[in-house]
Amino acid sequence: MPKSTEVLPECTQLMDPGKLRPFLEAFTSRLLNLGHTRLTVSGYEASARHFGQWLQSTKIAITEIDDDVVRRFAQHRCRCPGSRQADRLSAKYVNRARRFIGFLVEYGAVTPSTHELPGVDLHEVQIVAFQTWLRRHRGISERTVRRHGRMVMRLLAGLGPDPKLYDARLVRHVILDEAQRSSRANLKTMTMALRGYLKYLATQGLCQPGLDQAIPTVPQWRLSALPLYISTADVDRVVASCDVTTPIGIRDHAVLLLLARLGLRAGDVSSMCLEDIDWREGTLCVRGKGRREIRLPLPQDVGEAIIDYLREARPPAACEQIFLRAVAPHRPLASATVSSIVKLALVRAGIDNAPSRGANLLRHSAATSMLRAGATLDMIGTVLRHRSVDTTAHYAKVDIDMLLQIAQPWPGSASC
Repeated sequence: MPKSTEVLPECTQLMDPGKLRPFLEAFTSRLLNLGHTRLTVSGYEASARHFGQWLQSTKIAITEIDDDVVRRFAQHRCRCPGSRQADRLSAKYVNRARRFIGFLVEYGAVTPSTHELPGVDLHEVQIVAFQTWLRRHRGISERTVRRHGRMVMRLLAGLGPDPKLYDARLVRHVILDEAQRSSRANLKTMTMALRGYLKYLATQGLCQPGLDQAIPTVPQWRLSALPLYISTADVDRVVASCDVTTPIGIRDHAVLLLLARLGLRAGDVSSMCLEDIDWREGTLCVRGKGRREIRLPLPQDVGEAIIDYLREARPPAACEQIFLRAVAPHRPLASATVSSIVKLALVRAGIDNAPSRGANLLRHSAATSMLRAGATLDMIGTVLRHRSVDTTAHYAKVDIDMLLQIAQPWPGSASC
C-alpha cells in the first residue's frame, strides 16, 4: 500500500471543517473558476477540510493560525475520520493546506499584520501591511502596489528587519549599493517605492520621520533619447507571425493587434474586461495610469480578433478579464506575459534588430506610424493618453524630414 496520506475524494465529506466551511466553499469555487480539474480541486478540498477538522479538535481559533499551528498540523499523529492513519502528513498534503490558509489571508479571516503566516517571514508581513496602506491611502493601481512591494522586499535585505534602526546613512548606502547592479530606470522606480515605504513606516511610528529625504535623486533626463520603434512592415510581420490555428496563437494575435493598432500598454491589455467593450458603438474603454479613463474607437480587425478569441480560444473561466492563461489555473495574463508575447513574436518574425523587445515597442511604433501618416501631436497624445504634450512631442524627433526644414545652421559653419 502506498504511503500517501492524501484523502480519497469519497472520504472527503466525512471531515467537518467547522467554522471554516463557508471559506472552504469559496476556496473550491475559486479553484474551479481558475480552471483546475475536479480531481485537483478535490485534493485541495480534502486537505482544507482536514485542517479545519483538526483546528476544531485542538480548539484553535481561526485567528490564531500561524506558522507554529501549521507545523503542529503537519506533525500530528493523524487518526481523524475520513483520512488514512499516519504519523506525519506529506509535504504535498500540507502545502495544499497552506494554499487554503493563503486564501484565508486574502479573504481577511487571518490578518497578516498581526500573525506570522505559514511560510511568510517578518519581511513579508511588513510588505503586506505596506501594500494595504498604499491601497487605502494612496489610491494607486494594484499593479503599482505589487511592484512597490517587490521593490521594497529587495531592499529590505540591506536595510534590515528593524525599522527603528534605520538612519539616513543606511538608507543612502542601500540605494547607492543597488545602483551598482540596476539600470537607471529600475533604480528610479526603486527609490520611488522606498520613499513610500519610509513614509508609511513614519506614519505608523515605526521609524524616525523624514528618512525619505535621505534617498539620493536618480538623474534622468526626460525625453533625451529617440523613441524605440520598428517599421510598419515589421509590425505587420509580428502580428502575422501567430499561428491562429491554435488557442494560444488566437489569443496572442488579438493581444498584438491591440498593442499595434491602439498603442496600449501591457497593463492595459492584461486588465481589460469584457464590460470595457461597447460592441454596438464599436469602442473600447481603457483605464491607464492614474486611473484615467478614455474611450477609443475599436478597429475592425482588432474587434474581429477579440471575438475569435472569445468564441474559440478563451478558457471557460469565471474571470472578468478578457485575456487569460491558456493552462490552468486560468488567471488573467500578467503585464510581463504580455511583453513576453511581443518578444516571442519578434523571434518568430525573424526581427533580430529590434531596439527593444517589450510591449512598449509596439506602442512607440504605433505613435510613430500615426505621426508619419499625418496625425497631429494632439491626436497622438489623445490615443496614447499622455498627460503632458511634452511627452507626445518626444515622437516629433522621428520625423527627420520635418526637422530638417526647421533646423538652423550651426554658428560659424558658413564661410566668412
